Amino acid sequence: MLVIFNPVAGRRRATALWRVLDLLVENGVMVEVAETQHAGHATELARTAAARGRAMVVAAGGDGTIAEVANGLLGSDTALGIIPLGTANVLAKEYRLSTGARAIANALAYRRTKMLWPGVARMAGGEHVFVQMVGLGFDGAVVHGLQPLLKRAIGRGAYVWQSLWESVAYRFPRVRLNVDGRDYTAASVVVSKGRLYGGPYLLAPNAASTAPGFQVALFEHPGMLPALLSGAALPLGLLPRCPGVRVIVGNCIEFAARNGHILAQSDGDALAGTPASVVNATSPIPLVVG
Repeated sequence: MLVIFNPVAGRRRATALWRVLDLLVENGVMVEVAETQHAGHATELARTAAARGRAMVVAAGGDGTIAEVANGLLGSDTALGIIPLGTANVLAKEYRLSTGARAIANALAYRRTKMLWPGVARMAGGEHVFVQMVGLGFDGAVVHGLQPLLKRAIGRGAYVWQSLWESVAYRFPRVRLNVDGRDYTAASVVVSKGRLYGGPYLLAPNAASTAPGFQVALFEHPGMLPALLSGAALPLGLLPRCPGVRVIVGNCIEFAARNGHILAQSDGDALAGTPASVVNATSPIPLVVG
């Protein structure tokens, strides 16, 4: 199997990775590790591996790294394995993947799979594949403002801190969008493939990552108080019922050109531009679950 790892992830995560790899090797699994050199390199490595007939490519990292690898595997029969090393590991929680080294090694060895149907954000510079979510507005501002050193130091706490800051600093421009032919306006938007957001927290109860389609969370009220209320409701599992939060179903989401530049994020990584639309990937990917 090919394991794709971002060496920028840090020493602690590298140590966690090698614990899993040692167990795989002890059990006779042939493992090759490829370190990424730049943004998008994981996609290139995964695409090459799939073209050469690899049965499985493993993404060792967070949701952003997983999405890059998934992008390279689209349209192939190569399975996607995960060694969750990110801050939130939302996709791993979505599929109830274990985070213990031995359990991860066992899952990769057994290779039982479920389908993962990614989404695609269409940008001015091309297409961006995501596995869990795309967020525009306040959500994007938090990710853009997040300092990598703070994220490494305090993990999810960095998102809490940045959310508090952005609740005051962000100007909340309106986001105009069309979902399956119907127009909406919101202060912020999260297009989600899965049920969870920010870790183990519920956002879209009826989402199904195994099938095409999205749950679109519309945060309708701008300003500091609605943002803080949503933040307080999130860890309590009450966000979908929070006043001003509406979750709708959609397959094609188009963002109005007159929105201008709206800060956006995908799977916890900042996007360089604003998506013009979000659509389903053309096919699913077999995801190794154990």
